[in-house]
Amino acid sequence: MLKGKGFSDIYNLAGGIRDWKSPVAVGTPDQGLDLFDGSEGLEETLLIGFALEQGLREFYLSMSSEVEQDDVAELFSTLAEVEVRHQEQLLKQYQKMTGKSISIEEFISQIVQPMMEGGMSTAEYLSRYQPDLSSVSDILSLALSIEAQALDLYQR
Repeated sequence: MLKGKGFSDIYNLAGGIRDWKSPVAVGTPDQGLDLFDGSEGLEETLLIGFALEQGLREFYLSMSSEVEQDDVAELFSTLAEVEVRHQEQLLKQYQKMTGKSISIEEFISQIVQPMMEGGMSTAEYLSRYQPDLSSVSDILSLALSIEAQALDLYQR
């Protein structure tokens, strides 16, 4: 069917998605797309990405103060710092592509609505993945799942 439509490289996974054993994105195909209406220009798209990083940073910071184990709290703090680095990269791209000199504080002040990467709220992530918040490996798994959801959203 696909070859007849001009596709030359076609791969067939035996058993299809039901036999796939690696991680997959969760949710509906349109999850998170409400963040974008299709009319966004470069500046607005970068600001939305920045806001998503800010939302995840705030989530990690809030979790670091809620957990009791020092190693888990430290991990959440480290994850929050990673999101700051992501924000710095987006700000650099914004400055390079628009030619505008803007501080990170000014960029943060432009965020209209708080949101999190991947298009789900904090409660939705915790409900869906139900991580053991005393387990470093569960928290890393949650963080990677959120990043995978974000990648899926950006690719759509």
